[in-house]
Amino acid sequence: MPIVSIDQIRIGLNRRPVKGEKVQELKESIQANGLLNPITVDQKLNLIAGLHRLTACKLLGLEAVECHIVNYENSDQSRLAEIDENLIRNELEPLERSELWFERDQILGRMGLRAKVGDNQYTAKGGATVSPPLKRTVELAREVGYSERTFQHGKQIAKSIHSEVKQLIKGSPIADSPTALLKVARAGSKERILAEESQKAWELAQTRGDAAESAKQAQLMLEARAKQKDLQILAYKSAMAQREAKLALKKGQRQPEPAIASHEPSVKVGEEWMLGRHLVYCDRTANSEFRNLLPSNAALAIATLSQTWEHNYLVDEARVVAVLRSEGHIYNFYRHNQMPFQYELVLGNLYVGIFSHQSILQPQTPINIDGVEGIVNYLINLYTNQNNFVIAPFMGNGEILIACERMGRICFVGDENPQLVNRGIMRWQKWTGKLPQKMGLVS
Repeated sequence: MPIVSIDQIRIGLNRRPVKGEKVQELKESIQANGLLNPITVDQKLNLIAGLHRLTACKLLGLEAVECHIVNYENSDQSRLAEIDENLIRNELEPLERSELWFERDQILGRMGLRAKVGDNQYTAKGGATVSPPLKRTVELAREVGYSERTFQHGKQIAKSIHSEVKQLIKGSPIADSPTALLKVARAGSKERILAEESQKAWELAQTRGDAAESAKQAQLMLEARAKQKDLQILAYKSAMAQREAKLALKKGQRQPEPAIASHEPSVKVGEEWMLGRHLVYCDRTANSEFRNLLPSNAALAIATLSQTWEHNYLVDEARVVAVLRSEGHIYNFYRHNQMPFQYELVLGNLYVGIFSHQSILQPQTPINIDGVEGIVNYLINLYTNQNNFVIAPFMGNGEILIACERMGRICFVGDENPQLVNRGIMRWQKWTGKLPQKMGLVS
């Protein structure tokens, strides 16, 4: 078996990223037993298989390794072998696997081994027998060990998701969910098709030398791609939010044992309390005292519709205002409200009106979440990021306060009912094991 200098082995840019724990295991094994399985390279020393082994050897300070050298006629054959080697592995995430399927399909097409729609896989147009027969989707799916439908969905995921959105997905909790990936892939499908049509028109205009048409189609293509990306980012955030909401609901918001003895506060109207980074106010949240406490750049306000609604000001304090209400004459509130209405979500048995001065894209994928806890978690995940401010002008059962604590957001919550405020503070105490501090007092 030939010995090859490690510095001479070429690693392609489209290689899968190495996994640290696997490299560490191989490093220990190679140190104890030597390299049991040689690295596979082609005749130009392009790496075909063994990136983790090669990385482990580099970390051990080895200068050369034993290699199995295979001969391929061209780069497509070499890359095809590399893809097939990677597909054998079981630790691929669905997105990674889908991208390899799609690339493999394209390579076979370039090599003339892929049957197109309407082709006779055994006979060429001139009547000559095709050997080996052209491969249809069903054979390609069989080769990689999946059903034809799964294979088709995988290719759709790889082809249709915007490249920048793929980078967001990789390593995220939904990267292992084909269902979630398919929803993201299908978001912005009209925009993707428009971008592809504009690209073809741009190429045709370039060929004709029509500069004006070329510039027009290039602009249309850029705009369609940007809209596709925005819609798919929203679908990604929606999928992430649904996953987090269901996880929180499944765990039942289990509270850890308090680190210190629980202390029940005695909350009075007009008081302000600090709960770590959160502020709690006990009085009418429509009054100027509460409004003066709010940040000017909150990401989200979540409110429940009351009989005496006095909270239109929220849309000037937060980028997005979500108003929850039960089933009924839901549009009466929207029509007669001064806040700019964007759209409505149906989450479980609750209707959520979304208001904003800005244009807010609406999630296109179906949302199936039950319970106020799950809905609150979904909204916070969808419309906010770490350390964002969230306004809650009603305490309820402390759902928004606890969700903000759990997810690293900062909550400004108030209620005119001292008992509800007291209960919310107690719930926060049990969750965190910390004591609240009344403003104006030194603890």
